[in-house]
Amino acid sequence: MSLIPGRVREAAERLTAFPAYLYDLAALDEHAAAVRQAMGETELYYAVKANPDPELLRVLRPHVDGFEVSSGGEFAHVRGLFPDARLALGGPGKTDEELRLAAGAHRVHVESPAELRRLLGLGRPAEVLLRLNLDLEVAGAALAMSGPFGMDADAVAECRPLFAGQVRFRGVHAHLASGLEAPQLLGLAAELAGQHPKEVNLGGGMAVDYAAPDSRFDWAAYGAGLAALRRPGQTLRVEPGRALTAYCGYYVTRVLDVKRTRGELYAILQGGTHHLRTPVTKGHDQPFTVLPGRDRPDGPEEPVTLVGQLCTPKDVFARRVPASVRTGDVVVFAMAGAYAWNISHHDFLMHPWPAFHHLFG
Repeated sequence: MSLIPGRVREAAERLTAFPAYLYDLAALDEHAAAVRQAMGETELYYAVKANPDPELLRVLRPHVDGFEVSSGGEFAHVRGLFPDARLALGGPGKTDEELRLAAGAHRVHVESPAELRRLLGLGRPAEVLLRLNLDLEVAGAALAMSGPFGMDADAVAECRPLFAGQVRFRGVHAHLASGLEAPQLLGLAAELAGQHPKEVNLGGGMAVDYAAPDSRFDWAAYGAGLAALRRPGQTLRVEPGRALTAYCGYYVTRVLDVKRTRGELYAILQGGTHHLRTPVTKGHDQPFTVLPGRDRPDGPEEPVTLVGQLCTPKDVFARRVPASVRTGDVVVFAMAGAYAWNISHHDFLMHPWPAFHHLFG
């Protein structure tokens, strides 16, 4: 179970159509301002892949130095909202059309010698960071970004003599893994900052704990640690996504049916993981709050599995979580502000899409 802010609860109780997303923009603004302050001189970019909702991006714009985009579509989306914003173009497998966009980006993250050669062949200006694939073991990482991402030492050495003309080497990029705490990220930062004196983009990967919705990554410790590592004239940059927006989003739906099958209690909810894929992708129980229907008596809590409307046993929000749930109750899933709607298979079974509501205060 998860507690929700009063304004979110009030907005959820006013809803007459389900499912719906609620984005608490006042909370996002407060959180982003605190992160910006903690980062000090370290540049802060937002990884748009986490959630490209325009209203969220407008709230983040005053607090960030730029946006990391990973496709031509994301590039056009952000450029349409903010014509003068600094953009970093990343992502593996860039097409020639996407590489041409590098001329209008603050930085482009190059993933391989072949990609760099194609970029050079286009004859356009580009400011390049070479993405590194580091041979490091990271205990407790939620997701390791190895394999096809970035380059090993041999590939980086192959790239270095290729730079010519308007395509300039600026530094390195390294996104090691997701789900890391400040000490782990600072260990990576110490190694890279010492080896690359110009510019180092340390990526994102800040821990977000869905089992502890009230916990937060230690931004103050991370910012102070980076400040201590930075050399004179060196640029350090981070590009969080989930850790900025996860906490501001809520998926609100209602209970259609409650039934017991072979002793197991199930609550069938309107909507499903075709709207909120996060728990399936991450393999966790999505934190939630039950808002009881009017005049229904309080019942005892017992383990219940919350599922959606899809014709698959994988359509599960949370398994065997103690709760008191009745037909007609409203259920508010917290931490739905990142890698939620935008990574979901919206059109499976052709159910209606949810509504979107933005709470400005």
